[in-house]
Amino acid sequence: MKLSFVLNNNPTTVELEDEMTPLLWVVRDILNLKGTKFGCGKAACGACTLHLGGEAVRSCSYPAKFVEGKNVTTIEGLGTKENPHPVQQAWVDEIVPQCGYCQSGFMMATAALLNKNPTPSDKEIDQSITNICRCATYYRMRKAIHKASALMPKEESTTENL
Repeated sequence: MKLSFVLNNNPTTVELEDEMTPLLWVVRDILNLKGTKFGCGKAACGACTLHLGGEAVRSCSYPAKFVEGKNVTTIEGLGTKENPHPVQQAWVDEIVPQCGYCQSGFMMATAALLNKNPTPSDKEIDQSITNICRCATYYRMRKAIHKASALMPKEESTTENL
């Protein structure tokens, strides 16, 4: 099956043997973008979170066939080293990661949250960001989410920019 979609603002076509292949494996194994991580394989932990049309999606259980013609953004497409996304900058400023394995999923979930709710309360953060961090950096993440909220320019808080 030939699958065409936009990945990190670039038109992309891949050939799949099985259309039910999880999107995670297309991104990691076929397209060689390693920032999106495998955690549980059951869409429970959120390490595999990326954006599909601006929405946070857990790619380990999302069949690739459903991305045909859609926009997919991975952590590699969120920002750059020279021009990081406000969420990425806040993560650095607040020294959030410990081991770092799950952090790309948290950043993608946070960017999607801030797109919908530019100034979330602690309660809204807790209800929206359901990813799991074994290092328990939740306190630093919450601080970083509030900082990212303050760093986000008004024009960037729309789903069209994801």
